[in-house]
Amino acid sequence: MNAAIRAVVRTGLEYGIEVYGIRQGYLGLLNGDFHKLTSFEVSGILQRGGTILQTARTDEFKTPLGQKKGLRRLNEKGIEGLIIIGGDGSLRGGLALHKMEFPVVGVPGSIDNDLDGTNMSIGVDTALNTILDSLDRIRDTASSHTRAFVIEVMGRNCGYLAIMTAILGGAEVVSTPERELSMQDIASALADAYERGKSHAIAVIAEGVSYETTDLVNYLRNQSEVGFDIRLTLLGHIQRGGSPTAFDRLLATRMGVKAFEALREGQSGVMVALDGRDLTLIPIEKAIAKSREINPSYFELARILSR
Repeated sequence: MNAAIRAVVRTGLEYGIEVYGIRQGYLGLLNGDFHKLTSFEVSGILQRGGTILQTARTDEFKTPLGQKKGLRRLNEKGIEGLIIIGGDGSLRGGLALHKMEFPVVGVPGSIDNDLDGTNMSIGVDTALNTILDSLDRIRDTASSHTRAFVIEVMGRNCGYLAIMTAILGGAEVVSTPERELSMQDIASALADAYERGKSHAIAVIAEGVSYETTDLVNYLRNQSEVGFDIRLTLLGHIQRGGSPTAFDRLLATRMGVKAFEALREGQSGVMVALDGRDLTLIPIEKAIAKSREINPSYFELARILSR
């Protein structure tokens, strides 16, 4: 997100327009926590993970009264347009302001890659590379000790990270909210890997499946045919940090510039989206109407490559 913030600020400087950052998202908006951003303040943030503006949750802004209060704060400060970087919840808040006739442009920032209408969101590539680095390290231990590791990755409603991890990390089995495997199916896949003489096995599980990974591990340990010693790794919030990849830096930079130019041209209620190699604008309502669907061919690819 820092690369996008930097791009917005420096594009503003190009046009002689002042840019203010709002700390801690909608909570900061309601509290009037505005801070003028200069070229100096966004210098040296390109390689930093997270966001210098921080983020926070607030239920107040979900209410009509809270949204009116937010609009009042923007008008009090003389703000003429708002760029929102975030996922489904952040964009829903932006859509509410747009419907109150305040100019809003969204930038997709969801590592689950679940926003519809864009091929990629900011942070997805960095998270995926972080997961793969962790998986590669885990594989060293798994191979040395003839173990099977169950690795839980983020993906509450969308299993994009899980399926891509399975393909690119060489996992034996993957379970996602879209195509959930039963515990018995996972046990059978691991047992098959053991019988074929593999020295280790990896099962990638998206956090959004219906069962807890701790319950899955307990189940697998009670199935003698699995063969492997079972271990569990919850990657958790390690997936959300770290220096962004080159792809994410470029994507966030391009999206930040595109969002600013859209506002300047009078656009509102739209989100910047990646369509192939090009950036386009789509209605925020479309982006949040449903979760982005995973290409079905990826599941077949993961199955074939697991042999």
